[in-house]
Amino acid sequence: MRLSDKAEEILEHLWIMIREMAEERVSLKELMTDRDAPEIQELLSLNYIDISSDSVTLREEGMGEAESAVRRHRLAERLMVDVFDLDSVLMEENACLFEHLLRREVEESICTLLGHPRLCPHNRPIPSGKCCRESARTARNIVSSLADVKRGVKGRVAYLHTRDNKKLQKLMIMGILPGVTIEVMQTFPSYVFRLGHTQIAVDKEMANDIFMMPGR
Repeated sequence: MRLSDKAEEILEHLWIMIREMAEERVSLKELMTDRDAPEIQELLSLNYIDISSDSVTLREEGMGEAESAVRRHRLAERLMVDVFDLDSVLMEENACLFEHLLRREVEESICTLLGHPRLCPHNRPIPSGKCCRESARTARNIVSSLADVKRGVKGRVAYLHTRDNKKLQKLMIMGILPGVTIEVMQTFPSYVFRLGHTQIAVDKEMANDIFMMPGR
């Protein structure tokens, strides 16, 4: 069952208060208005929360869903800043809308595209996902960057890692995305590689932002 957007936002608020602000319980009055009553009932029916003495706690069943909602929101913020170059006001407004569109498969693709970021633009931690854990396990098999490999190496793009949104946009426009097949054709004076049937040349600075898994 897919949660309503408002119910997800309530879960996010609860997770932040309990996990990051060390509140054991959150006041029901602080958490909701009369308009939120249907969403509170929605969370109760799923056994995601408990209500006792006018306070709310997260059940174990709801903790994972709440953490996932926080992760999607903070990844959406990262996407708005790193790719779309939005200012803080537009970032928050659009991240709130975009996070509800993210499903787990898309969420992991975006996380991989952004290089598994650890912090959102507000410097709050982004909960790790399955893709982050898998990336950590295979990190020793990932060449540090395209700039470090030799001519003739083949593989797949693992992720892009840059905080320069204009460079990230340029890489994406060229079709350099996680999972695509890549073959290094030249490393001097510029880096030339084959992407599908296309040859692309980049300078060393940009090559340093492309991380690849060889031999795939």
